[in-house]
Amino acid sequence: MPSSPDLNQLADDIKRWGRELGFQQVGITDIDLQQAEVKLQEWLAKGYHGSMEWLAAHGNKRSRPAELLPGTVRVISVRMDYLPGDTQQIKILKDPTKAYISRYTLGRDYHKLIRKRLSILAQQIDDALPADYEFKGQNRAFVDSAPVMERPLAEKAGLGWTGKHTLIINSGAGSWFFLGEIFTFVPLPVDTPAQPNQCGECTACLKVCPTDAFPRPYELDARRCISYLTIENKGAIPEEFREPIGNRIFGCDDCQAICPWNKYAHFTHETDFLPRHGLADSDLVDLFNWTEEEFLARTEGSAIRRVGYDGWLRNIAVGLGNAPSDERIVAALTAKKESCSELVQEHITWALAQQANPQRRRTRKIKRS
Repeated sequence: MPSSPDLNQLADDIKRWGRELGFQQVGITDIDLQQAEVKLQEWLAKGYHGSMEWLAAHGNKRSRPAELLPGTVRVISVRMDYLPGDTQQIKILKDPTKAYISRYTLGRDYHKLIRKRLSILAQQIDDALPADYEFKGQNRAFVDSAPVMERPLAEKAGLGWTGKHTLIINSGAGSWFFLGEIFTFVPLPVDTPAQPNQCGECTACLKVCPTDAFPRPYELDARRCISYLTIENKGAIPEEFREPIGNRIFGCDDCQAICPWNKYAHFTHETDFLPRHGLADSDLVDLFNWTEEEFLARTEGSAIRRVGYDGWLRNIAVGLGNAPSDERIVAALTAKKESCSELVQEHITWALAQQANPQRRRTRKIKRS
């Protein structure tokens, strides 16, 4: 008969190994995502995913782990803090000449770092199994790169609860963390979710959203979300959202920054997540003046690279249009206008019109019509 491992001891070891690898928490859950699947289908039916067609692809594999990786019976969910030390978020947001970049992308791309750590953990699990164990070698790591419902799995594994802004909140660590998973065939004991929803009557995250992207608590209309508009959206940014975007040129952290639970957040110890190239405190004009070669060199190994040079210029042009009228800004916009793509030209034209109208309305928030 094949040997059987001590699954309780293995589960304890997995959590210890995970902490040693730099994960702040490790949880284990089963693969029942029926409730999450219903919510996902309702959300997709409303069209809230916008142009992110990949969210509707792959059939039910996203909500049924055993269809994505046949044989899966458990998911090991991990989280890793990413917030750098004081990056003066509020100060940058209040200075319309500065570029605000979402805190998760100021350093190196998290995918490779976390995937490597998870691969090591998966190997440690495999090494701990008896040589003749039937499920040996059947672990697979995922980091936001496959149809995996990370947040429902993290919630089931006890890493936190889903907040009204749809992100996972941990009562002792806030929400500034990445998630990752290991799918395994090993029937490990599961963790009982330890954190009930503690949002209470608070609606701070819903009220602060500049583009009113939350139709109701726990539901996000990605088509209105600044992170979607500046990253996932590959076309023009709808004009109604350009002023409310302000100086946010890559993503948005407003709903996290205002969350009371983030007073318990911990700064990251990972040097790869620390800001590079001065991106935590850069002038919009300086970033707009980057050549494509400079953009590619300074975003190497960064999640920013995925928006492309055109997307980068598009986003910054909007920020420049929202900045106070300035001859230096007008000169930078004008200099690039003739040599860039039609997409960027459209946003430069808008920005120049904004710059030419010192009395323009400067709203930073709109309401859903």
